[in-house]
Amino acid sequence: MKVRRFTKFAYVLAVVALIVGLSACDQIQQVLLPPQPEMPPEVVEIPIGVVVAQTGPFAAAYGLPMLDGFRLASEHINHSGMLGSAQLKLVEKDDQSVSAVGPVNELIGEGVSTIVGFAISTQLEGVTQIAQDNGVVLFSSVSSAPVLEGRGNFTFRSGLTSAVLNPPLVMATQAKLGYETAATIYHDGDTYSTLSDKAFRDALVEGGVEIVAMETYQGDATDYTEELTRIMELNPGALFISALGAHIPQIIIEARQLMPDVRIIVPELTDIEVAGAGDAAEGVVTSIGWFSMNDNPMNQAFIQSYTEKYGEAPVAWAAQSYATLNILAAAIGQAYATTHSIDAAAIRDALAHTMDVPTVLGNFSFGADGDAVYDPNILLVENGAFVAFE
Repeated sequence: MKVRRFTKFAYVLAVVALIVGLSACDQIQQVLLPPQPEMPPEVVEIPIGVVVAQTGPFAAAYGLPMLDGFRLASEHINHSGMLGSAQLKLVEKDDQSVSAVGPVNELIGEGVSTIVGFAISTQLEGVTQIAQDNGVVLFSSVSSAPVLEGRGNFTFRSGLTSAVLNPPLVMATQAKLGYETAATIYHDGDTYSTLSDKAFRDALVEGGVEIVAMETYQGDATDYTEELTRIMELNPGALFISALGAHIPQIIIEARQLMPDVRIIVPELTDIEVAGAGDAAEGVVTSIGWFSMNDNPMNQAFIQSYTEKYGEAPVAWAAQSYATLNILAAAIGQAYATTHSIDAAAIRDALAHTMDVPTVLGNFSFGADGDAVYDPNILLVENGAFVAFE
């Protein structure tokens, strides 16, 4: 079965229709995908599983913003009629910041064949084989480890991986900041942190930077003084941190206390970690897939709508989750238009052929491995907010 590739839709012309006076929700409808062919009358609801941390240490930094993004996207998609009369129904499960295995198995048992969420790469890696064996689509909006062992062709990701984010971050900071030596610290045992660190080290070696120290920590450590003291004694010009969100603020704070002049570089930093680190975050450089100051009309309408609904501006994980559900809804419509089916295999094939779809992240495509392809943003924390680094 041949599935035609998505191309740039003519609906991008509708962007110019964004005018002052429309509500944020109305503005979003102007730039969503156009309605797809009417679903069969028996398709009233399309269940979409959502697996995120609603409780535990990953909830505040990842899970709850992701859930807000998914809910807002579902509201906009259902209101827009892009799937005809059919409505997306989110079936939410709490992974409790521990494991996605139980929630994924529950959803499969309930007959759900398309599941979004999955912030932590280690957790996503633990369910890819389950999805492959059961023919269930997994679509992560945040996981960014470059390689996931055992991943088959039912797993997709909308977040940029460390293989995309980290090398340009090294190149840009080295060129502008001029450091000749560097140290790294990462969470040993966490898939994302370990592979992010490797991506940094490979890029540093390629750039001719001497790596004077490589420190690790394990578990949910709360004090990094010992590791950072060893780094301080070797006087690196830059410090690269690969860690989960809950750990990042304290590492930045302690690094600043011990090495006030060191250049600190952290991939995928969000406003949550910047607020947690306070003044210590000033001058930190990051790379990430989404930037609130991107003047893409769809992005600005999303920010306005999100802020109106939740009373605060979105972070990257909310934006990436919002984009994920819109990309998925487009694939569902395309699957039905092409095959008259919205089973998991048809949706998988439509996702795999997604090309240049406008989203709040910019024009979005999938590579051959099911990972996202779009331009990263390199940002600097200045006066407590993100600005473009270059």
